[in-house]
Amino acid sequence: MTVFGLGLHGGGVGTVKFLVANGAKVIVTDIKTKEQLAVSLEKLKGLKNIQFVLGQHRPEDFTKADMVIKTPPVPWTDKNVKLALEAGVPVEGDSSLFFKLCNNPIIGVTGSKGKTTTSVFIHDILKSAGRHAIKVGIGQASVLDKLALLKKDSVVVFELSSWRLAALGRFKLSPQVAVFKNMLRDHLNYYRTMDAYLKDKKNIFLYQKPKDWLVINEDDELVRESAKEAKSQIFRFSYDPIEKDRAVFIENGSVFLNNGIDVQELVRLADIKVPGKHNLSNIMAAVAACYAFGLSVAEIKKAIPNLKGVPHRLEFVREFAGVRFYNDTAATIPDATVSALNSFEAPIILIAGGTDKGLDFSELGKEIVQKTKKVVLLKGNATDDLLIKIKKNFIEGKEREIEVVDSMDEAVRKSAEVSSAGDVVLLSPGAASFGLFLNEFDRGDKFREAVSKLK
Repeated sequence: MTVFGLGLHGGGVGTVKFLVANGAKVIVTDIKTKEQLAVSLEKLKGLKNIQFVLGQHRPEDFTKADMVIKTPPVPWTDKNVKLALEAGVPVEGDSSLFFKLCNNPIIGVTGSKGKTTTSVFIHDILKSAGRHAIKVGIGQASVLDKLALLKKDSVVVFELSSWRLAALGRFKLSPQVAVFKNMLRDHLNYYRTMDAYLKDKKNIFLYQKPKDWLVINEDDELVRESAKEAKSQIFRFSYDPIEKDRAVFIENGSVFLNNGIDVQELVRLADIKVPGKHNLSNIMAAVAACYAFGLSVAEIKKAIPNLKGVPHRLEFVREFAGVRFYNDTAATIPDATVSALNSFEAPIILIAGGTDKGLDFSELGKEIVQKTKKVVLLKGNATDDLLIKIKKNFIEGKEREIEVVDSMDEAVRKSAEVSSAGDVVLLSPGAASFGLFLNEFDRGDKFREAVSKLK
């Protein structure tokens, strides 16, 4: 077996562990070097029957293998994937292999933003109701090694990126309950067009059966239009009341559930502990998914007030000298940072910027000028563009100095220096992390470390 791409997020490690545990001889090939992959290699220390081919890809590892399992971001058009397919070697993603080997029900969650938080909320509501829920692919959680955790009564909650959905599409696979959160401009450095991006996303419901469920964001036009292609039953969620059909919505300061027969209040907004309007959307999506899966209204009502935030997503880190520090490193697109800025009433010192994904920073530039007290930018090609967009929105005579730094320690130190009691220091980059950091989670970890060192 050839594992194409070990990576640093944990998916490759999970694949290798699963294959070795099931008696396979594994070749792991990655264009990254041994030094670059040190974190992942450490997790595989002591395992037998693994050969590492690092810093290069050899044709024979693709043409002479029994199977190639590719890491999600590797496109199906990759020359090595084509080599394998032309040689008659089957190529799988970890998601497609999991779906084929899993006999348990799967709740799948996708969307440009909010899929991790929504997945965690679904998992936590299920656990609260006494179900044996297993997280798969959520955040940095791996995939294939989770098959060993499944029991007869387990339910899988699977976060599905567009890349993992591309693998499902090749084999005409969709989960029994699908959640489609939203469609925002993202990954355009990979897909080039929104149509190509949306095509992969739609695999979450295209192969569902008529008795399956699709949960959709009624407030997102692209999602709403796409759902017209679904063969499954539809459950909607919205910030606005929905009087007909099955839906979860907000009205008069409460979240309500319409089961198609009657409408029941679930929770007052004042009793929800997770900050941010966007998290209300995540909660509604999770509620709809759990109800569609079969939980009762009573079970869901009991769980909602106990839901907590997710690491790296508007995560409260520390209060220092009256200033609250929040880690929102998972905001890798401008829309996510706009949502974060709208989550606070207090004055905000924003740490943003990074690597470009082919996205438009015009709206974010405007919001930053309106909603922040001070901005510190992390060096990167996205930062160059964001800086231009911010300065375009300055009012003459009210220009502000913007610091551009090349380390998280410096960003946190400068933010702390200009902050006052009652302020919020918010890491919400609106861009990818590569360059200064291994990935967005490393960026968030570095922020936490820097904040903890403040004296």
